[in-house]
Amino acid sequence: MRTCSRTACRAPAVATLTFVYVDSTAVLGPLSIEPEPGAYDLCLRHAERTSVPQGWQVLKLPLDGRPDSAVPPSDDLMALADAVRAIGLRYDDPQPTATAPTPPADLQERGRGGHLRLVGTDD
Repeated sequence: MRTCSRTACRAPAVATLTFVYVDSTAVLGPLSIEPEPGAYDLCLRHAERTSVPQGWQVLKLPLDGRPDSAVPPSDDLMALADAVRAIGLRYDDPQPTATAPTPPADLQERGRGGHLRLVGTDD
């Protein structure tokens, strides 16, 4: 069980707050599946009382995961929320390893020392 990120609060976390600095937007939604760096897990009390810096926009998603029918969704805000959610839920697939190019014959590896390679020259 994860607890609230606020100092001295030991209540169970029910929401995750993330920031999209480029768009000056904060997204408050259901608790993420796994803890994310740069995101804040909040209890219900702190999630309801959270404020954002002046000039920022806050996007509050329903904490139960169901869409809120009282407020019609804005296409731009929903696209932003979907993008943040997709990044938070994605599993980081290992990047394909790039194969190192073969050095020219005159620069072939002649020795090895620790993690450094010794490459000789034909002087």
